Amino acid sequence: MKKLLSLTLAGACAAFLASAPAQADTPVRTIKFGHLNNTDHPVSFGVQKFAKLLEEKSGGKLKVREFPASTLGSELQQQAALQGGVQEMSAPATTSVAGIVKEFGLVDFPFSVSSFEEADALLDGPFGQALIDKLPEKGLVALGYWDLGFRNITNSKHPVTRTEDLAGLKIRVIPNPVFLKTFEALGANPLPLTFGELYNAMESKAVDGQENPFSVILSNKMYEVQKYVSATNHVYAANIVLVSKKFWDTLSPQEQQWMRETADETRAYQRKVSREAAQKAVDQLKAHGMAYNDVAPEERQRMRDTAQPVLDQFTAEYDPAIVKLYKDELARIHK
Repeated sequence: MKKLLSLTLAGACAAFLASAPAQADTPVRTIKFGHLNNTDHPVSFGVQKFAKLLEEKSGGKLKVREFPASTLGSELQQQAALQGGVQEMSAPATTSVAGIVKEFGLVDFPFSVSSFEEADALLDGPFGQALIDKLPEKGLVALGYWDLGFRNITNSKHPVTRTEDLAGLKIRVIPNPVFLKTFEALGANPLPLTFGELYNAMESKAVDGQENPFSVILSNKMYEVQKYVSATNHVYAANIVLVSKKFWDTLSPQEQQWMRETADETRAYQRKVSREAAQKAVDQLKAHGMAYNDVAPEERQRMRDTAQPVLDQFTAEYDPAIVKLYKDELARIHK
């Protein structure tokens, strides 16, 4: 009887162990998550939320360590680190990814969307997914898009209320062909610099100004070296949540599922705090002494019309299928 009981208990234990969740066999991993922004920026808030949710969802098996404020280098350096497998995650602006998948440049086309709702519809739909699908062959996996906000111009010379006000201004832009050619068409003198070089360049007057979302302008204290902020809203900017494919391929299907679910849950939170921060940032920039001005819709349209030949040039160089999808999606969301 005792022998039978022992065998029964042994069998029960074996069955329990066999049915125990895969989580018990999952090693503890620490994910290095780098980005350019300070810890008071909505991108950092997104990383912090992602870290909290992922640790909870994985039962502590997947931990995230944040590296803010360019600690791990520029966006391009971090991108290379992800491709090489020495860094696990980053959240760069989509502009920097255009260097390896040029069709990401379509996201940065000026004046293509005019509201957050239109931006979300474009990026969360078939067009945004088609871009994501091109990344694995480049050594990257994307888990969706975060909000960075509409980009606006600051400078130390004068307000920008119309296209002519950009003439001759030395404007720092992201090292991205669409940005360079667009600002050239608008009459400015665009200078491609990494974000880490920007503040010193403004302080030394090597550049007159730059363009970024309000929350980035505030978080990086650009009001110390810039006088004018103009609500051009010329480009909607997004961050893309990237994972090293080399790291991704080491994860179990369960771990990959945790990562995707966490990214989906974090997205709505990050967009909400980012857009709330942008609204508050304008008042804070004014309080710090910046002179704020709006740009009339008809002037934005003039800027768009001026830049149109540049957009036509670039679309001719992109994958025709992606361009068609982009235009079809814009027509759908503009209805």
